[in-house]
Amino acid sequence: MDWLSKICTIVLIFLGTTICHVIALSISLHDVECVSEYVEHGGDTISGNFVVMDHDIFWSSDHPGIDFTVTSPGGNVVHSLKGTSGDKFELKAIHGGIYKFCFHNPISTPETVSFYVHVGHIPNVHNLAKDEHFDPINVKIAELREALESIITEQKYLKARDTRHRNTNESTRKRVIFYTLLEYILFVGTSLLQVVYIRRLFSKSFAYNRV
Repeated sequence: MDWLSKICTIVLIFLGTTICHVIALSISLHDVECVSEYVEHGGDTISGNFVVMDHDIFWSSDHPGIDFTVTSPGGNVVHSLKGTSGDKFELKAIHGGIYKFCFHNPISTPETVSFYVHVGHIPNVHNLAKDEHFDPINVKIAELREALESIITEQKYLKARDTRHRNTNESTRKRVIFYTLLEYILFVGTSLLQVVYIRRLFSKSFAYNRV
């Protein structure tokens, strides 16, 4: 029964940590937008990714890109990316506290950013209850949890990029249909003008011959 209660405690801690330390959201970015996340322990791993959803549709070659910064509780920038349409990141928390993840859009056109962040914690064996058989189980479960979370993070990043590509394909398809219809309309209009012009030309020629 003692082992059963310990295993139940581990499962509850595992689920609680996973739920409380994950953020996944979509941000409408016009100028600067920041998201805060509380990191409980120094040395925890902060990982995640972001993707600008409309990059392939609206961005031109001279677009400066999105700037991304991570600020520690002390106000120091601990990670930054300049002029990008999306990327993955991973860093170690210097100490516990509130970390800020800020996006800066240098142009006036609003952008939609898909953002995902995870804070992972693997406990130190020396900080666990002194049980020579139980300590390694805690550590292994934490390591497996972080490995699984890494896979989930990668899947979310690829899913966001896939959504962006689908939006691009849909936008391209609509533009092709629009230009094709416009081409047909211009072709029909040109043909009608040619018919009217030829009829008027022959009617004038006929009138000249009668005179």
